[in-house]
Amino acid sequence: MKGQRVSEPSEVTEETRLMLAVRDQRDKDAFARLFDLFAPRLKAMIMKGGTPAAQAEDIVQDAMLSVWRKAAQFDPHRAQASGWIYRIARNRMIDIARREARPVPQELQTEATAPEEDPGQILGLSQETDLLRQALAALPQKQREMIERAYLGELTHQEITEETGLPLGTIKSRIRLGLERLRHELKDLRPTP
Repeated sequence: MKGQRVSEPSEVTEETRLMLAVRDQRDKDAFARLFDLFAPRLKAMIMKGGTPAAQAEDIVQDAMLSVWRKAAQFDPHRAQASGWIYRIARNRMIDIARREARPVPQELQTEATAPEEDPGQILGLSQETDLLRQALAALPQKQREMIERAYLGELTHQEITEETGLPLGTIKSRIRLGLERLRHELKDLRPTP
């Protein structure tokens, strides 16, 4: 696909032009301008979700590194650069929150207003969550990534296609195979009563 770039849409933003320069020429100056434009906005968005400033900066750095690495996947016909970059940052924020096993702000609000549960139910839910984490970790990386994007990242199959550049059939197949394997893994991991 290299050398066969699709033409630019007739009306593009300055951010999209910069992103195309990064994608097509690996233009470091264009990337530096994108970084200067988006880093403060992304940091503000991430901190608004309750993330401390230092960690928000780390997430922004990681997200912008992903923008550089995934530049070849950017398609101006599917999204403006701003939307594409914000989606990458949002996904990094979710990934890091999951990795640290800390709840995202919406979950905190839900937990604060939830009625008290039976300690046995809480323990059972905790054990089931641990089993699910183990089962997800046992999946092949490609299947796990698609399931996380679809179910934990709440992305549609089309959004995953746009984000990854993979064909829709490949995404659906990986999700289906991953779910089948999850069912099998959970059946094996579930303790007998």
